[in-house]
Amino acid sequence: MTDRYCVFGNPVAHSKSPTIHARFAAITQQDMDYEKRLAPLDGFTASVHAFIAAGGRGANVTVPFKEQAFRLCSRLSQRAERAGAVNTLLFEGEEVLGDNTDGAGLVRDITHNLSFDLTGRRILLLGAGGAARGTLEPLLAAQPASLFVANRSADKAEALAAFFNSVITVNGGNFAKIAGKSFDLIINATSASLAGQTLPLPPGIFAAGSLAYDMMYGKGDTPFMQQARAQGAERCADGLGMLVEQAAEAFALWRKVRPETAAVLADLRTQINA
Repeated sequence: MTDRYCVFGNPVAHSKSPTIHARFAAITQQDMDYEKRLAPLDGFTASVHAFIAAGGRGANVTVPFKEQAFRLCSRLSQRAERAGAVNTLLFEGEEVLGDNTDGAGLVRDITHNLSFDLTGRRILLLGAGGAARGTLEPLLAAQPASLFVANRSADKAEALAAFFNSVITVNGGNFAKIAGKSFDLIINATSASLAGQTLPLPPGIFAAGSLAYDMMYGKGDTPFMQQARAQGAERCADGLGMLVEQAAEAFALWRKVRPETAAVLADLRTQINA
């Protein structure tokens, strides 16, 4: 019998997950079906249980349900627990396992696809919401020299930095607090690019050889990438690779095999830029 998987979201029609996972299944010769499921804003838990009852084996979770998914799980991976959000569910008997593959997908895209070594680097993470929180544990595991969380609201950034501060120094504050500093990697985890907005970035924050990475993606450069180039970033990348790599992490959890991603990413890039 074909194993069933899905992505829950609201909205969810735009999701590229079915396309990605269909390609992964073909590449790895897995007998599985993957669909989009629109969950009511007040009916996420019921939707998940209905999918399990219908034979569902696992699911991805996108906005706005990642925190609800976290509360639904009977068991959590360490990275999901630290992120406080879940984007991947695995159903095993009566148990619902929750994982968060976003940060691992980000790190894989940066280190593998973009060949940018994170060891000893100075990282600036823009934003202190769920997208930022989900990436911090995997970023710190890559052993950077330091990490700074910058946010319009200093309180949120400082609280997030304090929660993750460990062997690697993690600081936080508002955008004014990064004036006079420079960074090797600057990651935009805000929704500014979606809104067509730029960020109040002080001059001089992009170090020589720096990479500017926007978690958002689209046709051509995002507003953040345009801003970064203008302010001296040597390289820029969007989040399409993160999307594909986090999906591969989820696929590996479900099917115990990690698919090759290069061809899938290249095809998606071609479709978006067409």
